[in-house]
Amino acid sequence: MVSTSGDVLAGPSILSTFREELLPMANIVTPNIKEASALLGGIRLETVADMRNAAELLHALGPRNVLVKGGDLPDSLDAVDIFFNGEHFYELRSSRIKTRNTHGTGCTLASCIAAELAKGSPMLTAVRVAKRYVETALEYSKDILIGNGIQGPFDHLLRLKSGSHSFHRKDAFNPSDLFLYAVTDSGMNKKWGRSTVDAVAAAIQGGATIVQLRDKDAGTKDFLETAKSCLAVCRSHGVPLLINDCVDVALASDADGVHVGQSDMPATVARTLLGPEKIIGVSCKTIEQAQQAWIGGADYIGCGGVYSTNTKANNPTIGLDGLKTVCSASKLPVVAIGGINDSNAGTVMEMGVPNLKGVAVVSALFDRENVLAETKKLHALLMEASSSSSKIQ
Repeated sequence: MVSTSGDVLAGPSILSTFREELLPMANIVTPNIKEASALLGGIRLETVADMRNAAELLHALGPRNVLVKGGDLPDSLDAVDIFFNGEHFYELRSSRIKTRNTHGTGCTLASCIAAELAKGSPMLTAVRVAKRYVETALEYSKDILIGNGIQGPFDHLLRLKSGSHSFHRKDAFNPSDLFLYAVTDSGMNKKWGRSTVDAVAAAIQGGATIVQLRDKDAGTKDFLETAKSCLAVCRSHGVPLLINDCVDVALASDADGVHVGQSDMPATVARTLLGPEKIIGVSCKTIEQAQQAWIGGADYIGCGGVYSTNTKANNPTIGLDGLKTVCSASKLPVVAIGGINDSNAGTVMEMGVPNLKGVAVVSALFDRENVLAETKKLHALLMEASSSSSKIQ
């Protein structure tokens, strides 16, 4: 209807046909901001909150799922897409890639979603995989020079051409996955009479974007079995699963990576053992630790504790100022950790620090009776806070 360059590809009569006949039959519709505006009579879409409203309005026209693409959202530091399935909103963020080679990104995304659906993937998983593929292709193709137009093509066959570690790691990890980072606690789940696997499933259904499996009391055999079961749940929803500390369990279960602390295995050793495709996160409190994590081959850092917490003993807090200091200096994406819950998560995200991609939570999800409801509530709160932050920036 409207290309990313602004060219109008469909007139009023065609738009009317789209709304009245095509949308009610669609399993998913994937308009960019200009297309969403055109379908809704020209409403202005300038913020993430506007995109959420547009997704809900478009869903009312009949499609089962809506993905409003915000690659051209004004003044946004990230590329933000809003996915709405009629019940839940999901904010899918990725790094904004500066390149002229963006011709055909919309068609490619939709085609990739269709291919993933044909393979049997759930809708949200298909959308996440497609978005990651397009982002990776843009990064790989950003310096290609073909033609003299304002837009150039990107390379769809990058998977056949690139053998570099940087490509594989980019494909494996998306910083937007840090948005709502759920860290399990077996003791809390036992307290509420549920298994870790059930708790992980509920958190993902509520909007968790990445899961860290943490169990300090389990033996290696039991921890491995739990990891395999949780991985099956995570993979079915396209959500990465990381293992806390135990590189051996991560390897044996084929989890997506590990998260290590300052007293655990160094990131350099973990990278050597896990290889280039796995995700590695490192807990940091200082600029120096963040620098070492980057040198060691980590993909992200967990910074904190921001607030005091009962889930980890002898863990001095660094506060919001400490978090901001590390985020501003870090060369890696950051997830805030330590004492974060629905009373303060908004404050953390509203700081608007570019490298801060999300919050990690434990008791706010798992020391509650209803993990699904708590995750939904926190996800909505984070989306609202991120929207407010985008307006400020």
